[in-house]
Amino acid sequence: MSTIALGPSWLDPDHLIRTFGLIGIMVIVFAESGLLVGVFLPGDSLLFTAGLLSATTDLLPPLWVIIPAIVVAAIVGDQVGYVIGSRAGPKIFHRPDSRFFRKEFVDKAYSYFERYGGRTIVVARFVPIVRTFVPVIAGVSQMSYRTFVAYNVLGGTLWGVSVTTIGYFLGQVDFVAAHIEPILIGIVALSVLPIAFELLRARSRSRSTD
Repeated sequence: MSTIALGPSWLDPDHLIRTFGLIGIMVIVFAESGLLVGVFLPGDSLLFTAGLLSATTDLLPPLWVIIPAIVVAAIVGDQVGYVIGSRAGPKIFHRPDSRFFRKEFVDKAYSYFERYGGRTIVVARFVPIVRTFVPVIAGVSQMSYRTFVAYNVLGGTLWGVSVTTIGYFLGQVDFVAAHIEPILIGIVALSVLPIAFELLRARSRSRSTD
């Protein structure tokens, strides 16, 4: 596999997995799911690559070991995000912008939460950036903890199982293995489409009110 040109080489999913293995995958999924600084970490492409490497190399354990590990890391990450939101509260919304934090990310996650309610916990799993902030917003909004846990388990399981399994089976297809870089770029592009769509809708609404 070649290095995917989506950012710094140290964020390349293939490089991360080859360097840190399954433990590294779990740490990254945990951080991207629930820690605000994890917004820049790879998510969907990391899971897809993990499935692919499990099918084509000896770098990772079997799929039946990888998937539960990813699901647990994702669920625990969101639980931590909820606790951060419930305890930090308004400080999250008034935090100044920094290199890895933008208030607009929080606002976008909040708009998803307002629109979809509890389903946002599941929907956000498949949307980069948004999935990092939604559990925090759920905590800030004092969403019922039992309700949050139910949606969190469902979303974390669907995300971890589906993306990793797709990578596993497609990784055994010669065409996919030979063109992994553009395919990973396509996965990232597809995953950010919901954000782009919402931004375009917001811009359209703002123009119509002018």
